[in-house]
Amino acid sequence: MNSYINPIAVSLGPIQIHWYALCIVLGIVLAVVLAVNQAKKVGMTSDDIYDFVLWAVPLSFIGSRLYYVVFRWDYYKYHLDQIIAIWHGGIAIYGGLIAGAIFLYFFCKKRKLSISQYLDVAAPSVVIAQSIGRWGNFFNHEAYGAITTEQYLQNIHLPNWLISNMYIDGAYRQPTFLYESLWDMFVFIVLLVVRRFNRSLHYGQLFALYLIFYSCGRYIIEGMRTDSLYLGQWRISQLVSLLLLITGIVLFIYQKKSPLYKH
Repeated sequence: MNSYINPIAVSLGPIQIHWYALCIVLGIVLAVVLAVNQAKKVGMTSDDIYDFVLWAVPLSFIGSRLYYVVFRWDYYKYHLDQIIAIWHGGIAIYGGLIAGAIFLYFFCKKRKLSISQYLDVAAPSVVIAQSIGRWGNFFNHEAYGAITTEQYLQNIHLPNWLISNMYIDGAYRQPTFLYESLWDMFVFIVLLVVRRFNRSLHYGQLFALYLIFYSCGRYIIEGMRTDSLYLGQWRISQLVSLLLLITGIVLFIYQKKSPLYKH
């Protein structure tokens, strides 16, 4: 029960590299590789991806952390030194997506790129990075759900090493990080299939599908978590999920006016 995986992957003297960070980096690298490959197919250059990532990644981390800190200010106002301790976890993906979206708008305007086209290229990359990044929560033993039983975890065919690491604070927990990681992987596959085979797809609609599918899963899974950020009695991520779901539906309908997607 106490055989937790150490959150620290490598220690080099005073330097400690966390599994959390490695998961994030792996997700970003894979996302960039996929985006560069797709960008070339639609007439964009690899520099359009690399230059964006160079700025968007740090800005998204800042946005993710600020989002989390703002809604946990009751804690951080007494622990100001912990605000920058991102290696302990405590980032909110929606904060990163918002920061990235704002930067993308200005980036595309400056480069004279189609925002819809760029978002379609980025959508599968973003969701696969989210899927991999969720495993950082596993190594940090966070983003878990309500108390459950060892038998339940065995019944859903989880390996023993995963089950033992879901014993947190004296009880076994629902592995909500895993549920979301698997859901994100499913969304990734759906987007690839739609992009490959749907000949009636218009620019912007692939990104709209990302918003729709991801938001539906996130809303449900967020309701299972025990560490949600709240605004009054409402889970903030569920409110944002509903907003993005509606946005995705409206965008999907509106983008039927845009050109057909270049396969």
